[in-house]
Amino acid sequence: MSLHPATLPHPLIVTRLRAAGCVFAEDEARLLVSTARTPADLAAMVDRRVAGLPLEQVLGWAEFCGLRITVAPGVFVPRRRTEFLVRQATALARRTAGRPRTVVDLCCGSGAVGAALAAALDRVELHAVDIDPAAVRCARRNVAAAGGRVYEGDLYRPLPGTLRGRVDVLVASAPYVPTEEIRLLPSEARVHEPRVALDGGTDGLDVVRRVAAAAARWLAPGGHLLVETSGRQAAPTADAVARGGLAARVTGSEELNATVVIGTMPVGAGSAPGSVHDG
Repeated sequence: MSLHPATLPHPLIVTRLRAAGCVFAEDEARLLVSTARTPADLAAMVDRRVAGLPLEQVLGWAEFCGLRITVAPGVFVPRRRTEFLVRQATALARRTAGRPRTVVDLCCGSGAVGAALAAALDRVELHAVDIDPAAVRCARRNVAAAGGRVYEGDLYRPLPGTLRGRVDVLVASAPYVPTEEIRLLPSEARVHEPRVALDGGTDGLDVVRRVAAAAARWLAPGGHLLVETSGRQAAPTADAVARGGLAARVTGSEELNATVVIGTMPVGAGSAPGSVHDG
């Protein structure tokens, strides 16, 4: 039953959200009330949330790295654990001084990672790519303030050739859920987010391997590839990065339950790529 637009008592909203399985019903109710423009708008938003739409898609935004990232229905919602990827990328990018950093955000979804990097760094030439048209439209809104460019297509294919060999930081929040485990995901992700943003193939690493195999063609000497993955997939992900010609290492955050594989392009032709684990 929908809420009548004329009567929207806060306790009733909380009760409906809690009955729908929203663990943080009080917090969600406050966000919905503060975001809705009219009582009718609020009623519709509560209905959508009770029906299982992710809160961020109902609100139209997600908080990520201190930013409000626009999130449209059907677009992958940025996860808090991905903030660790941003932290690592920011720290590496700051080592490049005296010129704008060239950043590429692959599988960008809403563009949250690219937008956060642009906000954290002084000067950035930002390029982002996603294969999903809805995500591309959303990302363009989120990176507009940074002057970023967003391309629709498969991984590196739509990027301008002029970027080859000069990318300082290449980030990829590629899909890494094994196909058979999609059914185990919460319904918010399984039903309301695009499968292309979740499904990584039989072992979850199909897209990651493609990212790693071609990264060296785009990275500048000393440039970095950062790939988000899971703890149990860290070793094969690092191996894929090393096979792509980069020196690979694994780092993680217990607090955020986040794992990132970092690959570094050798500066000199004599550098030998390897694979180490840290953190």
